[in-house]
Amino acid sequence: MKYLDLPLGRSGLACAAASLALCLPMSTLHAQTSEDASLARGAQEDSTPQQRYQTAIREAGGGLKISLEECKAAPATERTACNAQARARYTEDMAAAKALLKNPEARPLNVTGGPIRSTITAMDVKP
Repeated sequence: MKYLDLPLGRSGLACAAASLALCLPMSTLHAQTSEDASLARGAQEDSTPQQRYQTAIREAGGGLKISLEECKAAPATERTACNAQARARYTEDMAAAKALLKNPEARPLNVTGGPIRSTITAMDVKP
């Protein structure tokens, strides 16, 4: 394997450092504006059946993820029943989502719920 040997010198290193410094804030700025745009979209009420359907699907998937994580913490004897109950609730939520798509006048049943729980899953990585 041959490597390309380019003599950079001080000006080349300075140029590389400057271009790297310019790229980092741009990506941070893009991430910030993307996050702001996402928050702005989330603050708007869903106006079409398709938007309500997509939101309901995301909510159902998030609920299933949280429920399954809680089931993992349950004792082994209760885990199977807990998983079955979580999947049954997901099936009900998906049926309700499909009803939102079929009926333009349908609205989510539970507009306000309990406190928002984290959907971030922590994983232990063993070296």
